[in-house]
Amino acid sequence: MEVKAIAKNIRISPKKVRLVINQIKNKKPQDAVKVLDFVNKGSASAIKKVIMSAIANAKNNYSLNEESLVFKQISASKGLTFKRFRPVSRGRVHHILKRASHLTVVLEGEEKKKVSDVSKVSKETKESVNQSKLENKSAKKVREEKNGTKN
Repeated sequence: MEVKAIAKNIRISPKKVRLVINQIKNKKPQDAVKVLDFVNKGSASAIKKVIMSAIANAKNNYSLNEESLVFKQISASKGLTFKRFRPVSRGRVHHILKRASHLTVVLEGEEKKKVSDVSKVSKETKESVNQSKLENKSAKKVREEKNGTKN
């Protein structure tokens, strides 16, 4: 099953983000998060946040096993570009492009094994225990009535 997390318009250029993505794309997502703690790049925190979001989506929304997750796709694409300029001599300008990027993380994993059978059995055993307690109480009342004593 595929799980996706997207972060849009991260104010770091896609070229800089791809440098970090190339370091972690062949690792497992849990290992990648550990590595990103020690990567000395500004984009590491944004990438870590998206990976953690994808892991949480897999775990909570799709009930996937966290250990079975692997990267199917992790990419940085071009986002918005703010255009600014800097005046220079002789009435000219130099353009400044402030680039942003979209981060996409797609994880693939296996579903957790269902534990519903165990819960059904435990419900049945709880009911049988409750039933036996009720029978014991009723039997105790009958004995007390016969003997005329109360313990």
